[in-house]
Amino acid sequence: MVQSNEAGNDATETVEYDGPAGGWGSLKGIARIFGKEWDSPTALDTLRRQNKPKGFMCVSCSWAKPADYHAFEFCENGAKATLWELTSRRCTPDFFAEHTVSDLLAWSDYDLEQQGRLTHPLRYDSATDKYVACSWEEASQAIGTQLKALDPKSVVFYSSGRASLETSYLYALFARVYGNNNLPDSSNMCHETTSVALKKLIGAGVGTVVFDDLSNCNAMFFFGQNTGSNSPRFLHPLQDAAKRGVQIITFNPVREKGLEFFVNPQSPTEMLTGHSTQISSQYHQVKVGGDIAVIVGICKHVFAADDAAKQQGKRVIDAPFVEQHTQGFEAFEAKVRATPWSEIETASGLSREVIEGAAQVYVEADRVIGIYGMGLTQHVHGFQNVAMLVNMLLLKGNIGRDGTGISPVRGHSNVQGQRTVGISEKPELVPLDKYAKQFGFEPPRDKGMNTVETCEGVLAGKVKAFVGLGGNFVRAIPERAKMEQAWRDLELTVQIATKLNRSHLIHGKAAYLLPCLGRTEEDVQASGQQAVTMEDTFSCIQGSIGLRKPASEHLRSEVAIVAGLAKATLRPYPKLTWDAWVGNYDLIRNEIAETYPDEFHDFNARMFTPGGFYRGNSARERIWKTESGKAEFTVPDTLTSTGFSDAPGRYRLLTMRSNDQFNTTIYGYSDRLRGIEGTRDVLLMNPDEIARAGLQDGQMVSLVSDAEDGVAREVGPLKVTPFKLPDGCVGAYYPEMNPLIPLSHHDKHSKTPAAKSVPVRIRA
Repeated sequence: MVQSNEAGNDATETVEYDGPAGGWGSLKGIARIFGKEWDSPTALDTLRRQNKPKGFMCVSCSWAKPADYHAFEFCENGAKATLWELTSRRCTPDFFAEHTVSDLLAWSDYDLEQQGRLTHPLRYDSATDKYVACSWEEASQAIGTQLKALDPKSVVFYSSGRASLETSYLYALFARVYGNNNLPDSSNMCHETTSVALKKLIGAGVGTVVFDDLSNCNAMFFFGQNTGSNSPRFLHPLQDAAKRGVQIITFNPVREKGLEFFVNPQSPTEMLTGHSTQISSQYHQVKVGGDIAVIVGICKHVFAADDAAKQQGKRVIDAPFVEQHTQGFEAFEAKVRATPWSEIETASGLSREVIEGAAQVYVEADRVIGIYGMGLTQHVHGFQNVAMLVNMLLLKGNIGRDGTGISPVRGHSNVQGQRTVGISEKPELVPLDKYAKQFGFEPPRDKGMNTVETCEGVLAGKVKAFVGLGGNFVRAIPERAKMEQAWRDLELTVQIATKLNRSHLIHGKAAYLLPCLGRTEEDVQASGQQAVTMEDTFSCIQGSIGLRKPASEHLRSEVAIVAGLAKATLRPYPKLTWDAWVGNYDLIRNEIAETYPDEFHDFNARMFTPGGFYRGNSARERIWKTESGKAEFTVPDTLTSTGFSDAPGRYRLLTMRSNDQFNTTIYGYSDRLRGIEGTRDVLLMNPDEIARAGLQDGQMVSLVSDAEDGVAREVGPLKVTPFKLPDGCVGAYYPEMNPLIPLSHHDKHSKTPAAKSVPVRIRA
């Protein structure tokens, strides 16, 4: 049996999916949405090559591509992402001739993207309020002319996490030659807290775990990560781990099905018998924002166990490691020992007995991996969430040994890799001296804008233009009402995309929509068929080759689009060989290897290494590139990461994605793994909470902001839906709830929007 801390009244019916993750439900979920695309031989052949050497890498999550791959190395969401790109639907200039932009603003996210692949470059015509077709030359020259007329500091170059390493490297180079470090990316909205915290605490801004560690650990501690919907291929190594007796301890406000039970769709026996594997040995529904308290409690139990062990001449804490490799231990120990259990129980919503039961697993295990997602990063005190997990791992030397480490599960397929090759607003993270020598220009040294600062700049009128390399920026950010209104004052907006989304309809005075090749499609340039690369969550680099005929003859690769804009904007530099780079991507990889020789030496020769080549991680080698030269213990100054206090009638809103969703892309209206069908307009509450609030199952209500700034923000109507959540917590879908999040409500260190704990009230 899974040990659990159930929320809600078992006598009251709650919405719940009674099956496991995986199994027939995954296959039906794909077929239900994509119909004939799923059944076609070409689609099946494409999926067969997904995430394999000399195939193409999934455009969805960044989960690892193992060297010893399965026959079908894709999951439900990965297949949805691929078929979404391979759709037979086309969004042509004829569609835009029939619809004004104002009319399209009333369409849902789902309906916009269901129009299919964009086929032609488009410019916004203000006289007709429509997008109209234009040539690539017209678009590039007009954009370049306008960029040259603007102050470079007023222009933002945003990128989503799907752009390749090659494109990202050129994009960052373009921005810096143009004159700024305004290079926010989607990491700013999700795992920037990871980048900031891990860089400060262990000297490397990414996780220390590699794929083989999953086979060598004997315990895993999960915090705030939904494997079943967000990285389903992770379920395979989790199943293997559970079968060999690894203790998997999960803390999450929501009971996510993928961390409870799994049926492997690639196992005929499991599919025919329905036999599932229990994943989590313990599953505890921590209160939203209560993770710091949980980990303080775990560490408190470790100290107590260490005290008992000392009496027998033994240790639980890895004292030699702590002494040699860490700093700040004494202050951390004092804080934990002084924190009373009553405060830990109140802040976490869990009992001392439950936390100590989990902690005892940590005490007894000698190789532990700490795994987390945005449930830790997207809080006002998200930094402290991550720091506490680092503290816990350091106590027993669980960083820098095989089978141990800290493992943030990154989201979009190359969001981590973009940072690796220069997409960063922080100049200190980029080898600018190498840039200067390599390309013969003086790069800017001042800090650029991240996502929150970009939004603040738009509201203040300081940002004049926005270039978007993929993504759905305006839909993904907080404070949507203010932002959409201010966005229209921009002089220029440029969006590079494969499909239509809401951000394309919130445009500047001049606006261009530039359609690009998808990762599944052939990219043929002067030297022939091209490949691109990306980095997975374990810091491994994989090559990717598209196989399908492009959706339109008018599409250009992201590399070609970025290079075309750069040529039209920048004055010539002898070492900026844009045409040569477009003609042969090997030359771009040579440049990357010159800029980052330690990580990318012999780049072209290694790019198709099965499972990818590892770019290395200093912290994994116990080389701590921190200010002190050691791994840092930190002292928490709060037990609750929300950044606001509880009050009568105030709830902690947890935003989440559905099973039919990836980031802002909505594939359909089924959240199968939570038992919610046909709608996204729901407010999830536990039955006792519904009764205490005087509400009824099915009642329509609105959520209103309860932030201290007093700004009126409201989303509704939402259907009250009984669901197993901790007391005081409610749940609803992202991005629909973004209008409730103040722009100022973000992690204090990274400025990551705090979308996992938003103060709200319910208006009946």
